[in-house]
Amino acid sequence: MADHEASKINHDNHLLLDQPLLRLPYELLRKNFRSAHFTVEKESTTLNKLLKETAKRSLDSKTSPEDVVKNLDAMIAKMRGMKRKLSTYADEETRLYKQLDARVAHLRELSDMHSVEDVKYEAWSRKRLDRLLVDYMLRHGYNTSAQALANERQMHDLVDVETFLTMSKIRESLENGSVTEALAWCNDNKKELRKLQSSLEFLLRCQQYIELLRINTISKSVEAIAHAKKYIAPFQEQYPDEVREMAALLAHRPNDKDLPPKYAAWYSPDRWSKLATTFVEAHNKLLGLPTFPLLHTALSSGLSALKTPACHGTQKTTSSSQPGHSQTSMTSSVCPICSIELNELAKNVPYAHHSKSHLDNDLLLLPNGRVYGQAKLDEYAAKAGLAEGQVKDLVTGEVYSRAALKKVFA
Repeated sequence: MADHEASKINHDNHLLLDQPLLRLPYELLRKNFRSAHFTVEKESTTLNKLLKETAKRSLDSKTSPEDVVKNLDAMIAKMRGMKRKLSTYADEETRLYKQLDARVAHLRELSDMHSVEDVKYEAWSRKRLDRLLVDYMLRHGYNTSAQALANERQMHDLVDVETFLTMSKIRESLENGSVTEALAWCNDNKKELRKLQSSLEFLLRCQQYIELLRINTISKSVEAIAHAKKYIAPFQEQYPDEVREMAALLAHRPNDKDLPPKYAAWYSPDRWSKLATTFVEAHNKLLGLPTFPLLHTALSSGLSALKTPACHGTQKTTSSSQPGHSQTSMTSSVCPICSIELNELAKNVPYAHHSKSHLDNDLLLLPNGRVYGQAKLDEYAAKAGLAEGQVKDLVTGEVYSRAALKKVFA
């Protein structure tokens, strides 16, 4: 009965990890609809105005027929332009609905499985792992590898390559010292960023101002003042301290001696990487994407099932190149949580909860306070080639005489 319960699939827990799979297309559909609606409203207003003007002129005897025809041609051109824009939005909507259908079908496959021993579950889990790997690679800039894996596994509709490629492009432009693409993105998402109370646009405008001051010429200083009045002053109520510091930068240039630290920080080249990080955070929050890669979330849940209080002790793994119990030196932990690769990731996850305890028979207490089963000590002593009557600590590698050991249970 216990084995059956352990092998039973918990569908709710699976869906918790796969929330972004459905949420992102939904958010993109909302954004696409808002953009289409804005286009219709804007172009309709222009067309109505042009139509009234054309009708009025057509009744005016002073207006020549050629002028009326010109106005009609302008209206037709406007309508054709609106049609092209709406066709683009329609194509995007079709693509997103196709993605949603594929993702719902992918999750529906899981609903038909009830045990991890089901042969279909292994294939489904492999596909999910591939999805998590693509997500991880896209977040870290390995775009070519991510696209290659998505194409090889034929799961383009299950991953968000286009979204992350756009994000990666803007992030790289910021890291290379350009705010143009990031500002264009802010302009496209102005209302949403305002609702999120994001400081991204303000920081980008400040960086433009700083770069003008960095040139340190009279013409650029005048341009910087005009820029500050137009783009930075409107944020005075939201960021009063930062706006005052921007004004003070006029008197503090990057080459000044004894530049106060708070002003030196604004001129630091590290600000570009901070801006890139701020953009990624705003982008992910806007689209409802997790801050960390889903692969980390999945790994953390698995690590939590293995973690014990001993996993973050003073002893560190000296090498993790030899998997499992085949550590030849036997001075390294055989626990995956204690490995160099996973130890840091597992540091903040909770300890495993075990409803049943599993203890070795004939437990022996070593002089250093560690406890092991006698059979395990004998096995490792034989592998290490120790002399008769000696045992070795599996973790620390310390060697003791068997006479120094004490039985835990008499």
